[in-house]
Amino acid sequence: MTVRQKLSARLTELAEHLPDDLRLVTLAAFAISARQPLYQDRVSWAAMQVDRDSRTVRRRVDEAIDQLAELAAAVPVAAGGWRTAELCVAAALDRDRPEVLERRRIVADQDDLRELELDSPVAGEADVFYGGTLTGAGLVLPRPLSRGESHDVAVRVRLSSLPPYLVCVPGRPCDRFDLRLRFGRGSAPRVWKLHGAFQPAPQWQGDPQPVDRAGEVHLRFRSLTPGLAYGARWE
Repeated sequence: MTVRQKLSARLTELAEHLPDDLRLVTLAAFAISARQPLYQDRVSWAAMQVDRDSRTVRRRVDEAIDQLAELAAAVPVAAGGWRTAELCVAAALDRDRPEVLERRRIVADQDDLRELELDSPVAGEADVFYGGTLTGAGLVLPRPLSRGESHDVAVRVRLSSLPPYLVCVPGRPCDRFDLRLRFGRGSAPRVWKLHGAFQPAPQWQGDPQPVDRAGEVHLRFRSLTPGLAYGARWE
């Protein structure tokens, strides 16, 4: 594989975590999806695809380069131990004290796994429903796990308050993340889905999501990238 092919493959991999329109203009700018020899011609082609003017597309390309740099320098995957096969989070935000229930299925990547360091989406007063014993930020398993063995854990977190977002930023591989938010039927806010977002929070935008008649939102994520944020924000 040539250097150009390796670079193209890496850029394509990173661009998969960008929003659709940003991914298109990025791959076009680097002559990966658009084959015109001149940069200005590729920008014009991308502008037609996204129905924007060339100046806007050039500005979006500059934005994409910054985000690709952040992606390339994303938090490295924690070494060994275990991974999350599925994380299900349900947040009841229509209460005086918000509550979050986290159900997690983990898979051991080593023998004699005895303890987990949980990367919880929220911080607060936590107690275990089942699956182990909390010790600070860690959880001691009921018994050691062998490599390839799965284990289920459920933790409830009670909060005094919650910022206008709830995200999972995995430190280890996470196959699936299922998020349910309940705002109640009174005055549901506007909600945006965050899929592989960067820090810090004030820069998050996301994709608008409908709130149903019960005042709830249900979001699903697959193949999460460690170090990036997945979830929702609202206002």
